[in-house]
Amino acid sequence: MRSRGRIAVIGVGNEFRRDDGVGWAVIARLREQAAERPLPPGTELATCDGDPGRLIGLWEGARLAVVVDAAHAHPGTPGRVHRLELDAGLPDQPPTTSSHGLGLGEAVELARTLGLLPDHLVVYAVEGAESSLGAGLSPAVAATVEPLVEAVEDEIARHRDTAPGRPA
Repeated sequence: MRSRGRIAVIGVGNEFRRDDGVGWAVIARLREQAAERPLPPGTELATCDGDPGRLIGLWEGARLAVVVDAAHAHPGTPGRVHRLELDAGLPDQPPTTSSHGLGLGEAVELARTLGLLPDHLVVYAVEGAESSLGAGLSPAVAATVEPLVEAVEDEIARHRDTAPGRPA
C-alpha cells in the first residue's frame, strides 16, 4: 500500500479520442506548471485509460484523489463541468458519468467493496462534444483546461490546509 499522506491527481480518458482526452490535457498542463510552481510533496500526477483496476491502483491509500474525466450527457452542454465529491465513509453512490465502457462509478463501487477508496475523492466530469478518433479537444472543452488546472490546485491547497494535524 502506498503512503496515506499522498495526493493522487488522475486524468482519465484517451488523448486520441478528441474530448475524451481532457483529463490527460489537465495532467499535462499541471506537469508543465510544476516546473515553475511545484505541487506539494506527496502529490502524484497520473493518467489512466479508465480501467477500474488501474484507477483503484492509482488512488489506493491516498488521502485525497482528484479525478478529471470526460462525460457524456444527453442532451449535453460541451464544456460544462460537474464536480462530484465523496468521502470514503459515505454510503452515497456517485452516478456513472464516464465516457468509457466501465465507468468511474463502477471503479468507486469496486474500491468501496474492497476497502480501497481514498479518504476523499473529488471528480471533475467535463461534458464533451466530440469523441471520434483524432487528437485535440473541441474549443468548448479546451476552454475548460486552465480553469480545471486552477480548480485542481485549489482542491490540493484546501485539502492540505485542512489535513489532520493542521489548523482549519
